[in-house]
Amino acid sequence: MEITIYHVDAFTDKVFGGNPVVVCPLNSWLQDEVLQNIAMELCVPETAFYVKQDDQYEIRWFTPAGTEVDFCGHATLASAFVISNYGEIQQDVIRFYSSRSGLLTVTKNNDFFSLNFPADNTIEPVKLTKEINNCFVITPISVFKGKTDYLFLFDREEIIKNLRPNLNVIAQLPVRGVIITAKGNMVDFVSRFFAPQIGINEDPVTDSAHTTLTPYWKNILDKEELTAIQLSKRKGFLKCRYLGSKIEISGQANLFSVNKINI
Repeated sequence: MEITIYHVDAFTDKVFGGNPVVVCPLNSWLQDEVLQNIAMELCVPETAFYVKQDDQYEIRWFTPAGTEVDFCGHATLASAFVISNYGEIQQDVIRFYSSRSGLLTVTKNNDFFSLNFPADNTIEPVKLTKEINNCFVITPISVFKGKTDYLFLFDREEIIKNLRPNLNVIAQLPVRGVIITAKGNMVDFVSRFFAPQIGINEDPVTDSAHTTLTPYWKNILDKEELTAIQLSKRKGFLKCRYLGSKIEISGQANLFSVNKINI
């Protein structure tokens, strides 16, 4: 069996930027073991598979370890990009369904694709403990705890860009990961994300972290529509809109390659 696959960089308009994804459109579902093996063989941060079902697409996401995950925003965005640009019918509203996450809608607006996420409105300040202070050489101005991550605030973009994490210390914190952030020079805010706890030393672009970042910066800047750059080595650009209980996160995507695999 020959399958066409699309290697897409999500949350960027440039090749070699953003978060790399391989999108695998299928005519029908293969056995789980086959999907796992494909993801392990491709070995990109996320592999998305989808099958067209009437007016929507059933979607599943796998890590390079072959583990199926409940949801992946950048892989969903990349899948919408492939459907919109390379599907039989170009679409501006793409409906996905996941047995793990339910109905997911992606809307295309010019070159941007928008997804809705639950907002993290649980942010609370935490004390600067010895462990927190040892995460980086520079002490943060303040630290907050969101639903799954710590949020470290620093006073300028250059610190975010150049800061080196102490991954061994971060890995011991009782959270999924650590977001570092500051007000941006050319955008509203910048960030980076470290999660050695879950095997990700630094994520190129983390849409879920922006569900915490957006409510925080919305309150600081008194703006409901914000622009952001995640200052990883690959960098990613995001538009974020605060909708109360939801966050709309928008990004672009860029096609790197189209290939065939044989199984």
